Amino acid sequence: MRYTLRQLEIFVAIARTGSVSKAAEQVALSQSAASTALAELERQFDCQLFDRHGKLLVLNALGKSLLPAASSLLTQAEEIEQLLEGKAALGNLKLGATLTIGNYLAILIVSEFMQHHTECHIDLQVKNTQSILQQIAGYELDLGLIEGSCHHPELIAEPWMDDDLAVFCAPEHELAQKKNIAIEDLTNATWILREQGSGTRETFDHAMRHHASGLKVRLELEHTEAIKRAVESGLGIGCISRLALRDAFRRGNLIEIKTPMLDLRRQFLLVWHKNRYQTPAITSFLDYCRSLTVNLKTSDKILLPPLS
Repeated sequence: MRYTLRQLEIFVAIARTGSVSKAAEQVALSQSAASTALAELERQFDCQLFDRHGKLLVLNALGKSLLPAASSLLTQAEEIEQLLEGKAALGNLKLGATLTIGNYLAILIVSEFMQHHTECHIDLQVKNTQSILQQIAGYELDLGLIEGSCHHPELIAEPWMDDDLAVFCAPEHELAQKKNIAIEDLTNATWILREQGSGTRETFDHAMRHHASGLKVRLELEHTEAIKRAVESGLGIGCISRLALRDAFRRGNLIEIKTPMLDLRRQFLLVWHKNRYQTPAITSFLDYCRSLTVNLKTSDKILLPPLS
């Protein structure tokens, strides 16, 4: 072969970062060594893999075709190295979870999975939906657990479990004791909501699409716990996953506002790149996630052991 795995590793790192200097940091090389390796790979095959825009490198058509094959080959090479070192074949898993799933499910699921697969190392990143999808599309993550929708043509999105959002307020709020809530009550209220780009906000905006122009949004926050605290302190009403609210509803810290006029249903999805090589770690984790949700109606009914 006229190429080396090291050259492919450098190519993939540059493709992900768009920068030779950042890629060199990732692969523990000097910038000049990384640049030389890329230049040598292109020279050997008399081709160009990137379009140069100043210091920024952007994949061209050939580079985009090479990226999934190179990423898969590097993943398989890592498996071979682990087998030669006498390690079990499951290997490593780069997992992304959106904020609701990451904060209320993923840690428990990962913990339980790793108790059964002690040799598997999992790198878990928790970000909003758009960030996770971008990283999966760029081969930075093996698998994503997301809330919201996925329309990327190169990603496979498998329905995992149903999830419902709930509108809620503090016990002292004027809507807490009101029996029949009208849409005018919601448009006149002050809201504390998730940020744009999150799956929760996407579902809420779609449900309120005919009334969005009159909505009073006081705060947009990235974390559900911050929204719960803001609502509990009386700053407004909120709308997040019922999964994130089940303990607060039981304790009475927060009160659900019944909104039958709104469709706040959505699905959690398992997402991966269609060209990503399916390692034993990916397939085992997918199977485990599926096994958790057999006959499950909604996410807030899932039963997981508490972290010790």
